[in-house]
Amino acid sequence: MKTQVAIIGAGPSGLLLGQLLAVAGIDNVILERRSGDYVLSRIRAGVLEQGTVDLLREAGVDDNLNAHGLIHDGFDIAFNGERVRIDLAGLTGGKHVTVYGQTEVTRDLMNAREAIGATTFYEADKVKPHAIDTDSPYVTFNHKGQKYRLDCAYVAGCDGFHGVSRTCIPEDRLRIFEREYPLGWLGVLSDTPPVSDELIYATHDRGFAMCSMRSPTRSRYYIQVPDTESPDNWSDEAFWAELKRRLPEAVAENLVTGPSIEKSVAPLRSFVAEPMQHGRLILLGDAAHIVPPTGAKGLNLAISDVNTAYRLFRAIYDRGRTDLLERYSATCLSRVWKTERFSWWMTTNLHKFSATEDFDTRMQQAELGYYLGSEAGRATIAENYVGLPFAELAG
Repeated sequence: MKTQVAIIGAGPSGLLLGQLLAVAGIDNVILERRSGDYVLSRIRAGVLEQGTVDLLREAGVDDNLNAHGLIHDGFDIAFNGERVRIDLAGLTGGKHVTVYGQTEVTRDLMNAREAIGATTFYEADKVKPHAIDTDSPYVTFNHKGQKYRLDCAYVAGCDGFHGVSRTCIPEDRLRIFEREYPLGWLGVLSDTPPVSDELIYATHDRGFAMCSMRSPTRSRYYIQVPDTESPDNWSDEAFWAELKRRLPEAVAENLVTGPSIEKSVAPLRSFVAEPMQHGRLILLGDAAHIVPPTGAKGLNLAISDVNTAYRLFRAIYDRGRTDLLERYSATCLSRVWKTERFSWWMTTNLHKFSATEDFDTRMQQAELGYYLGSEAGRATIAENYVGLPFAELAG
């Protein structure tokens, strides 16, 4: 088999890149080691930056997003028992975010790819890129008991933190930067109306809490727990009781509880791999970087990579600008590190790291007090939350 771009991974980044390339007439094949049903079963974030929404529209997969996405012009940070609203629209000249579940984004992209007849191999086993530092890379894989070789011009690694793509970069070239946090988020999904029309991030002496939603009838709530915690240790009743303790009293009184339909613990970590390109291989999304969920940047940062990769391939195939390949990593990383900083800042200042009132605790309080009490501080939070501009591929 032959194609122009081999895409490893059928998560949102791989599917969106494939859709954009297909619309532009650039042939691509997606290889995914899991089944389509498994990919759709992943419960992930649902806050989309404006740039993410715009790119989905450019790919022609925005019908359901337009019909069901919830536009949010702000969110609250609960601090010292009070709610401070971050007026996204007012502080950024009218920008906003859209609440639309990652599962729905993935489903829309899957349906769009099927509709145009583009090739996807689900449950592809033993996927391995070869000769990525030559002009003739290829990918081998097994599918339904048969061995395949996919010749291509470029390989896009969208296969996540545990995927094979990053391992193809030589160890003497690869640098890893990471920070693991000694905490996790215990999340509950429930078919209950959200407690607020906008998201609430709450910092409390008992630990962080968050109130989010997927729709007007489906809510997503989180509480900070140790990173070693198991969701099996928490009954629904225990979760709701602890969540209420961490929310402002007026919010807790309005909380509608119900049976959980999904419960899980997500560890928190910051991770960046450099470079994001080697030879004819480029990395996108979790294959190259991970952010804590605080600030809702994971999916959006992956889509930022997709934007850069798409512009790169258009420049290569429309204008013959193969020289721009060497600029991909630096272009992506310029935005990656700024986004990592914001997620780190939100995580560091909204979570409880010490059981005692120590120096770091006082610094957290001072930091939040300054940013939330200053219009300039709130504007900085808002600017980062709606999403920094996509980095442009110079040249």
